[in-house]
Order: sequence, then C-alpha cells, then structure tokens
Amino acid sequence: MKKHHIIIISLLASVFAFTSCERALMEKDEPSNPVNVFDYLWNQVDQNYSFFDIKGIDWDSVREVYRPMVNDDMSNEELFQVCAAMLNTLRDGHTNLFSDFDRSINDSVYYKMYAEKNINTDVVVLNYLTVNHHVTGSFSHNAIRDGKVAYLRYTSFSNDVDEATLKYLVDRYKDCNGMIIDMRQNGGGSIANVANLLSIFYNHKQLLYKTQVKKGPGHDEFTDYQEVYAADSSILGKNNAYTKPVAVLIDRGSYSATSFFSVCTQGYDNIKLFGDYTGGGMGLPNGGTLPNGWTYRFSTSRTIAIDGQNYENGVPPDVRVILDPTCTTQGIDNVIETAADWIMQ
Repeated sequence: MKKHHIIIISLLASVFAFTSCERALMEKDEPSNPVNVFDYLWNQVDQNYSFFDIKGIDWDSVREVYRPMVNDDMSNEELFQVCAAMLNTLRDGHTNLFSDFDRSINDSVYYKMYAEKNINTDVVVLNYLTVNHHVTGSFSHNAIRDGKVAYLRYTSFSNDVDEATLKYLVDRYKDCNGMIIDMRQNGGGSIANVANLLSIFYNHKQLLYKTQVKKGPGHDEFTDYQEVYAADSSILGKNNAYTKPVAVLIDRGSYSATSFFSVCTQGYDNIKLFGDYTGGGMGLPNGGTLPNGWTYRFSTSRTIAIDGQNYENGVPPDVRVILDPTCTTQGIDNVIETAADWIMQ
C-alpha cells in the first residue's frame, strides 16, 4: 500500500488522465452503426467501471437484456434510450450519456435525492435563517438558540469556499457554543471546496480516506490505495483552529463531494453527522467518446473511509434523525433541533 501526504484535489489528475487516453486509443474508423456503438459502450463500462461488486451488478446479464433491443435500422433516439436504460442499471449519479439531443440521468439516484429529502426549505428559511439572515460568500447564516448556536446553510460544493469567508464566519460566531453546517440537498461539486472547508478545523496530517482507480479490464483490477491526508495546520493557525462542536446535516440529496466531506469528518473529533444517509457518489467520474460522437461518463475510482468501509451507496449519519412532518407543520425542523441540543450539551 502506498502512503503519500497529498491534498484532496490531487485525486483529479489520476482520474481525468484516462479520458484523453481513451479518446486517443479509439480507432478513427471505428464503425458508428448502432450495434457497434452499443457494444463499444458496454465494453467500456465492463472494463472501467468501479462498483460492480459494491452494487451487486451482473454486467453480463445486463447485456443479455439490452443487446437484443439493438439493431442497425433503429433511430438515434431509439438507440439513445436503450443505451441510457443500460447505464441506468448502474444506479450511479455519476453515470451519464450525452448526445446533441438528450442527456441521460440515473432515475433511481434522482428519485432518492428528491423523494427522500430530509429537509423542508420553507421551514428553514422562515424559522431558522429568518428574514434577517446574512449571506457571506456561499453561505447563508444566522444564530439560533438565543445566539448560542451558529447556523450555516451551504447548498452546493460548486459554490466557492474561500479563506476570507471562513475566517469571517468563525470570527462572527466565536462566542457561540458551536455551529451547524446544513448540507442537506447539497448535490456536490468541487472536491477542492471540500478541502477548503475542512481547513478551518484542527488539521494535523490525519488520514481522511483512501482511494484507488481502475487500471485494467478485469472488474477487480485497481491501482494500489492512495492515502489522502488533511493539510498540516488550520488556516486559522494551530492554536486557533475551530474545535467547538460542529453538527453537519445530511440527507439523500447530499451527493458526491458532500459524501466525500461526510467521510472526511471521521478524522475530526468535534464533528458529527446528523440526519439521513447521504446519496453516495464516492467515485470520481471519467469517460470518453463513442464511435458516433456521443460522449459518456461513469465512475472509475473508489473510496474507502478510515473505518474501512466503502460508502458508495450512502454515508451513514452519526445520529439518524428523520424529519417529522408533525414538527414541520409547526415550523420546527427536528433535525436542526437535535443537532442544536447536542451542541448546547
């Protein structure tokens, strides 16, 4: 096992390198008829997808179902629907097919993100952020519990997390007992922002997770694990790192980079996860071009938490709290309240 002191963003280089290689190796005269397009896509997934074992998928059986649906007389739209349905069996939100007329989205992940959401945003906006809330950088925030608990709402890791914003928020709520960072329905974004947000905490090069990338055609052929560590010291300085209790709120809509952040919290003694399981999405996506010009992507890496588990199907909360509709009708978010009780204790 290789051990490297690296930052999270370095993962991207090894994954995205496969894209250019795949495109370069594709034969220029590769036939673009529907049968070959289907076979090409099936083979690319077969050789490079990273979660067949974790998701219990028999990819040969999938071919047996969808291959008979393809013929060279079918339209582009019909071929797209068959290929998209085949990719849908992966149950992976990082898996998409792109054409000039459509884009496939995994329906099972999409359904869970919205149908199983664990937040009522109206209650949050009206009764926790309130009309007098503040917006600094990518965070909406206010103090609750008579000013004793900081409440921060962060909706997407695609929104930048900068050092000045973090220092301002820590200073503004320095007299609070702790903070809540609400990441419910945060669908992910930049891995770099995960590292940026973690930078306010006590970082001492502790292990955050391990990752490996698909390297060969066999379903079990991966690179050695690469260990990912936190940075050395906080942007606030070792003596001023934020060590008060932090409750991170998650749900099925907390996907991709938010799952990475959730896994990383295992390396911090003062952070706990509250709410429901995340949506997963712990594999970084990669892809290429089909013979007919369509593009695709799917997960080609896998991540192991420091507890040794693969949470591709969802990171569990430390304290599971499901939103109670009888509370929301009264303007109360029992997930926030449970987290605030923990901080106050």
